[in-house]
Amino acid sequence: MWLFIAFLAVPLIEITLFIQIGGAIGLGWTLATVVITAVIGTVLVRNQGALALTQLRASFSDMKDPTEPLVHGAMILFSGALLLTPGFFTDAIGFLLLIPGVRTAVFGAIRARVNIQTIGPGPRDGFQETRRAHYQNDVIEGEYSEAGPEDDTPSGPSGWTRH
Repeated sequence: MWLFIAFLAVPLIEITLFIQIGGAIGLGWTLATVVITAVIGTVLVRNQGALALTQLRASFSDMKDPTEPLVHGAMILFSGALLLTPGFFTDAIGFLLLIPGVRTAVFGAIRARVNIQTIGPGPRDGFQETRRAHYQNDVIEGEYSEAGPEDDTPSGPSGWTRH
């Protein structure tokens, strides 16, 4: 439902802002502003994206949780899409997402609403111990004999392949 409202509200907001701002500063300046914000946004997204990629690599090399750099990278990518979309409302949200403090606040809000579970080595709720105990009770009996040195030479096909 929220997605439907967003797809309905965002174009209406953009059209309203284009009419209001275009009436106040003129058509040429309005179009110039949209193009300039797209160019500036592209440069900022490139710089912020490189920084986020550096942080992601550092979290991998330090064996830390990469969740936050990944989410920051996704928000930077989303802000780039918003900045390339013509409009004042989408540009404002795109520029806001390029501010690291805003991204951190958004990440905190998302993290509060999402149930995060981690998987790590070791037993979990006794599952490993139960499985280990099950397999320890299995006994396989068999007979064997040691082969002497005369049995080392092959005496024909092994039986696994046919000629």
